[in-house]
Amino acid sequence: MEMQEMNQLQLITEIKDKIQTAQYRALLNVNKQLIRLYWEIGTSLNKNTSYGNKFIDTLTQEIKVAFPGVKGYSARNLRYMKRFAKEITDPDFLQTVSVKLSWSHNLVLIEKLDDMESRYWYGAKAIENGWSVTVLEHQIATGLITRSERKKIQNFDKLLPQPKSELAIQIMKDPYIFDFVEFDEKMKERQIEDQLVNDITNFLLEMGKGFAYMGHQYPLTLGDDEFNLDILFYNTLLHCYVVVDLKTKKFIPEYAGKMNFYLSLVDDQLKTERYNPSIGLILCRDKNKTVAEFALKDIAKPMGVSEYRFTQELPKEIQDAFPKAADWAEHIIIETTIDEKNSQ
Repeated sequence: MEMQEMNQLQLITEIKDKIQTAQYRALLNVNKQLIRLYWEIGTSLNKNTSYGNKFIDTLTQEIKVAFPGVKGYSARNLRYMKRFAKEITDPDFLQTVSVKLSWSHNLVLIEKLDDMESRYWYGAKAIENGWSVTVLEHQIATGLITRSERKKIQNFDKLLPQPKSELAIQIMKDPYIFDFVEFDEKMKERQIEDQLVNDITNFLLEMGKGFAYMGHQYPLTLGDDEFNLDILFYNTLLHCYVVVDLKTKKFIPEYAGKMNFYLSLVDDQLKTERYNPSIGLILCRDKNKTVAEFALKDIAKPMGVSEYRFTQELPKEIQDAFPKAADWAEHIIIETTIDEKNSQ
C-alpha cells in the first residue's frame, strides 16, 4: 500500500509539473502574439498618419466599446505602439528579441536607447539573465555595455585555457557600480564589505551571472596564522572560486602579490579536482593602467584589476537616469492587467 501511495504521489507530481510547463509555454506564446499584435497595430497607425492625433482617442473609445474589460489599449499605449513599430523595423530583432520580452521591457529599449546595436545587446542580456524591467533600466542607466566591453586589466588570457579565459574576461566590469551602498568618504574597507553583503541581492546582480556568495572575511589557516579573504564567491559558469579583494585606495603592485598568495591558499585548501583554478578580482578606488598591467605581467595566478564607484560619485545625468518607480507605474499596470486577463 505504501508503495502504491508513493507511486500515486509521483504520478500526481509528474502531472502537476506537466501542467505547469504547459502553462508557462502558453504564457510565452501569448506574450509573443501580444508583442506581434502591438507591432502590427503600430504599423497600421503609422501608415495612416493623416487622421491626426484625435483619431487615437477615438480608436481607444471604440476598442473599449467593442472589447469591454480588455486593458492595454489606452491612447498613451497606442502611441507607444506607433513608436515601437516605427523604431523596430528589423524583422530579426522583432523575432529574436522583442517577442521574448514583455511589452514593458520593449518600451525600456526604445525609450532609453537610441541605436539598434545597443537594443540588441541589452535585449539579449535581459533574455539571457531574466532581468526584470527595473533591472534592465538599472543596467542601461549604469552603462553596463560600456563597462563590460571596455578593455580589462587581467592575465586570464595568458593563464586560462579557452573558452574559460574569454568567459572570465566577459564577467569582469570596469568600473563596478555599488549604487546601493551609502557612501561616506571616511568609510573603511570592512564597512564597505559589510554593506555589500548586507544587500547581497544587489551585490550579486552587479557581479553578474553565475556568482554564488560563499562568505566575507572568509578564514583560511596556514600553520599558526589565519588569513581572511575579503569576499569569496563561487562562479557556476567558470566552475571555480572567485576571490575579491576590496581596497579603498589606488592600486599598488603589492595587492597583486597578496592576491596571488590568497589564490594559492584557496586552490590548496578549498579547490577540488572538479573545480577549475581559482581566479582573483582586485577592486580599487583608482588605478594606473600601466602599473596594474605591469604588476600582473609575471603573476602566476589568474586575476584582474577593476575600479568601483558609488552612485554619489557618478555624473548627475547618470544619477538622474536611474529607474524611478513612478515613471513606469502605468507600464506595470498595463502589463499586470494583460497578464491577469490571459490567465483567466
